[in-house]
Formats: sequence, C-alpha cells, structure tokens
Amino acid sequence: MSIKGRTNDRQEIVDAIKQRANRLEQPVDLLHLANATAGSKYVLLGEASHGTSEFYTNRTVLSQMLIEQHQFSFIAVEGDWPSCYEVNKYVKHHPEALGSALEVLQSFDRWPLWMWANRETSELIEWLREYNRELPEEYRIGFYGIDVYSLWESMDEIIKHLKRTNSPELAAALNAFSCFEPHSRDGQNYGMSAAFFSEMCQDEVLQLLRELEAKRNRAGGTHESLLNDEINALVAVNAERYYQAMVKGGPDSWNIRDRHMVEALNRVMHFYGPSAKAIVWEHNTHIGDARATDMEADRMVNVGQLLREQSDEMEVFAIGFGTHSGKVIAADAWESPLEVLRVPEARRGSWEDLMHEAGAYDQWLIFRGTDTEVFHHTYGHRAIGVVYHPHYERGNYVPSVMAERYDAFVFIDRSNALQPLIPATV
Repeated sequence: MSIKGRTNDRQEIVDAIKQRANRLEQPVDLLHLANATAGSKYVLLGEASHGTSEFYTNRTVLSQMLIEQHQFSFIAVEGDWPSCYEVNKYVKHHPEALGSALEVLQSFDRWPLWMWANRETSELIEWLREYNRELPEEYRIGFYGIDVYSLWESMDEIIKHLKRTNSPELAAALNAFSCFEPHSRDGQNYGMSAAFFSEMCQDEVLQLLRELEAKRNRAGGTHESLLNDEINALVAVNAERYYQAMVKGGPDSWNIRDRHMVEALNRVMHFYGPSAKAIVWEHNTHIGDARATDMEADRMVNVGQLLREQSDEMEVFAIGFGTHSGKVIAADAWESPLEVLRVPEARRGSWEDLMHEAGAYDQWLIFRGTDTEVFHHTYGHRAIGVVYHPHYERGNYVPSVMAERYDAFVFIDRSNALQPLIPATV
C-alpha cells in the first residue's frame, strides 16, 4: 500500500462521489452502513477532531446499531483506562459505581477535559446503562479507555485495589510505585531521567505486569477487577517507555502509544472470549490505515494498520469522519482553556472540498469493494487536533488514499462544536 499520484479530473471525482454517496438526514440513514460492518470483529469509528458534536452523535448511533443488532461486546476509546473504567462500572451497574453519568464524567481530570466530559458522551453512557439494565452480568456491554498516558493514575488504582483485597502482589506494586515517586508525577520529568540519566523503572513495572497477568490466568480470566489491575499495569509498562521516548523525539513515542492501544484492546478482547467484537472510537489519525498516508514515510504505524496486519482481511472495518466547515472545540496551546473555534471551508481540491461539491449536505459512502480508480488517488484530508489554529490550515491536511485508509467515510457538511460540561469560550 502506498501513496499514489493525484488525479487532475475534478469532475470525475465529484461524479464518482455522487454515484456512491448516501444522504444522511436522520439516524436510520446509517443502518445500511452499520449492516455493512456486521461481519467484522473490529469496527473503528474515527473523527477529524476531538471537538465536533456530529462525530460523537453519529458514532453513538452506529454503536447502538452494532450493539443492538450485531452483538458487539464493548466500546474502547482514546481515553485513560482508570477514568473510563469508572464509566464501565457505571454502565454495568457495579455496586461501587458513581451515581450518574454526569458525576462519572466530571471525574475525568486530564486535559483536554472536553474530549470525554461532554453532553454527547453523557447521552451514550446513559443509553449503555439502560441497555445493560436487564442483561445478565456476563453479557453487559463494557466501556474502556485504551490510551497510555495514565502512568501514575494507573499505579494508584493498582495499589488501592491490592490493598483492599490484601493481595500478595502488593509488595511488587509498592516497589514499582516507589521507583516512580521521585519524579513528582510528571511524565516528562521521568522521561528525562530515564533517557539521559539511566534512572529507569522498567524492570519494576514489568515484574508487576507479569504477576498480575499470572494472577488473572490462574483465576480463569473471569474477574473484571483482575483485568482492571492487569491493564493498569500494562499502562505503567508502556507509559514508562512512552515518556522515555517522548523526550528523545522521533516516531518512537507515537508508535509505542498506538502499539499499546492495540495490546490493551487485544487483552480486553481475550477477556470477553473468542466471539468478542469491539467498537473503537479514536481520531482518524489512529484508526485510518497509516500505510495509506504520509505517516508510512515517517516510519509511523497506527491502530488501524496494526489491527489489519494481525487480522483477517474482513475482520477490520474502519470508518473515517470529516467536515467541510463549521465550529469545533479546541485550544490555541497545550493545556490552555477550550474555545469554540471556526472551521474554515475546506481547501480547494481536498477530500472534504470534493465531497462538498458533490453535495452540500451530510452523507456517507462505502469504499470497500469498489474498484473506482479515483478513490485510490491521493487527496489532502483534514485533521484537527486539540490544539488548533484555523489560520494555519495548510498544515492540517494529511495526504491520504481514501479507499485504502478507510473502508467507509461519513461526511458532515457543516458541523457544530461539541457541548462540554465546562462551558467554552466563544
């Protein structure tokens, strides 16, 4: 798979989109798209930003369809395991769960808070809780965060649970935590010490992971609290590597992060058993196959690529999302306050511009199975980060072979900003 040359026949591309696209006017219009994914083990639902309302609401509709009609087992998201595990407890009616979706989401404390602490996610969570209400415990739909950032939070959760259960693995956990303790709960501080002064905690967290993995295997893999400990330990192992690689620069930190997300996802899949099926919510840059973009030239891999490489061809179905213009929640610097920002009209010749010309309305199309040549050419495809500067739009477009990056695409012509629980600056 490689980046191919650009076609110059604009009308040919626009006509091809018109022929294959389906209008998206109401939720039921997504049913055919949901059904197209039914034979897959992994359905990957992307987003061009972490701050667009329609990306969340349409992913919710697709997720509901996949759960209700195609027996998908859980949702895994680009979020911290400890915070998302609180969501998991809530939707599964765990006796120690917090009292409401609002209360659960307000407990998220890592910037950008709006990414999960928003009204759109709250509605999904309340729906999951209601759906699970009458189901036996072993069939309830889960919700998990598979990202790598929560090194200290994950260690806190391990120690808290091992203390409460008087577990023999507590000594290994305390030993691992004491190694990290001098670094003031700062990943960059730890990364600097490990990368340049050989002050590493790798052996300690690997030992802890081995002990907790063995414990869950001895228990037959049936206790979710043991999965919780194991994934928190996995986070500690890979976060240690991530923060060390981050200060050195290059593609390694990105690759460690995406490989971690796949490893965490695989462990959750194993917990749910051989018939498990996963819905994954992440940014397009994670779920769209990296080999169909310029990421490959930079020696970067991602979740979409790795899952396709480890699976049979039809087991992974990736759906990208994008918008022509509108508004978005983002910030102008890392850890700065959130703002409602304008998304300018897509650049001339970009994928979003071509879809807008094909029809200035919401629509979706399936690439899988098409031999339409123009879908296998390279187009600029907009990606918006949590830090966003609309006046620097040129750098926000990723060269992409759309039919190889995704299996389908959902296009929102004019999008609206996400609704954060903490009001945004307009």
